[in-house]
Amino acid sequence: AQTELSTLKVGFNRVHGYYIELSKAQAGEAPVHYIRRQTLKNAERFITPELKTFEDKALSSQSKALARERLLFDQLIDRLAEDLPTLRRLASGIAEIDVLSNFADRALQLELVRPTLCDSPELMIDRGRHLVVESMSADPFVANDVRFDSDTRQYIITGPNMGGKSTFMRQTALIALMGRTGSFVPAAAATIGDIDRIFTRIGSSDDLAGGRSTFMVEMTETAHILKHATRHSLVLLDEIGRGTSTFDGLSIAWATGQHIAENIGAMTLFATHYFELTLLAAKLPHAKNLHLSAREHDDRIIFLYAVDEGPASQSYGLQVAKLAGVPKTVLSIAEDRLMQLEQTGHAAATTPHSTPDAGSPEPLQSDLFTPKPKHERTIQALLEIDPNQLTPREALETLYSLKDGLLQTD
Repeated sequence: AQTELSTLKVGFNRVHGYYIELSKAQAGEAPVHYIRRQTLKNAERFITPELKTFEDKALSSQSKALARERLLFDQLIDRLAEDLPTLRRLASGIAEIDVLSNFADRALQLELVRPTLCDSPELMIDRGRHLVVESMSADPFVANDVRFDSDTRQYIITGPNMGGKSTFMRQTALIALMGRTGSFVPAAAATIGDIDRIFTRIGSSDDLAGGRSTFMVEMTETAHILKHATRHSLVLLDEIGRGTSTFDGLSIAWATGQHIAENIGAMTLFATHYFELTLLAAKLPHAKNLHLSAREHDDRIIFLYAVDEGPASQSYGLQVAKLAGVPKTVLSIAEDRLMQLEQTGHAAATTPHSTPDAGSPEPLQSDLFTPKPKHERTIQALLEIDPNQLTPREALETLYSLKDGLLQTD
């Protein structure tokens, strides 16, 4: 009002500090004590001695305020230093009350039960649930059981993709973790033993920064489990060996499961699409087969999400591909190719290997770990030979005889 300049503005930037801005039209009417500082396309900027004095006070007051705050903070820390141990105990107590009150609230709201804790390496869950999946689904959650004791240390889990294998494995680990931390658990009943660690090898991802492929990451994690797991550990293995060729992957998966069962004895959930691995249940004394149920209805697959004993009856791979929207032309080619592979014995059949606890029919696919029946006579003959009792001539004749026998059977 004192200058009668209608376009006058006061601004601030880090380069020029506080300034007075006038439009080009009124810049010529600026008072004589205005000092021109900057020329713009449509405006002129000025400063005055009074404005610079104000700027110095404003900027210095900000630094003084920060210095004052720092001084007060340091004084507060000095005063509290003597009581710091007490404050830490108080904070820890408040945190514990916060966690326990949340546990109590969740136990009431989510119908959780108090688990029985023991020192032995066991884990028994009746009608266990996955709280996160249950809360996100509109359909009733299908509860399942699992039992690890001295007689059962490993489960080989088969079933279709999207059938619930990973959910079942994760809920088992979550229930064990919740129970050991003092929380009630989502189950009808649970006994949780002394679990020292929970190991997981789930999912697939590479390490581009570290130059490691998906398979290398998978093998690194598997190696860590094999080196550090104990009988008191809970191990979750999902699709070991899928990052390489079928035979290599199957062999690694078989050896991993066998090593854990024979040398470690950890409580293990081993999910796989290799039906050959279901033979482990027959070869290892403390291993069993489980599968996630599914049914076909009107050429559609229906997932039941129920865990049953024995290996899966089908892989449902093509049905899941159809459910995902794979074009019919591709599915038709896949069906023809699968039929050809099954007829020649080069693909996993829809019926898995028979095992003592499954009672299933003879498999359509060849067994990679059992000698072919036509070679059994030759193998038996080799076992009956005592090399120390053979002369060089007899050894050569025996070798030719065995070779002729193999050629005749082929």
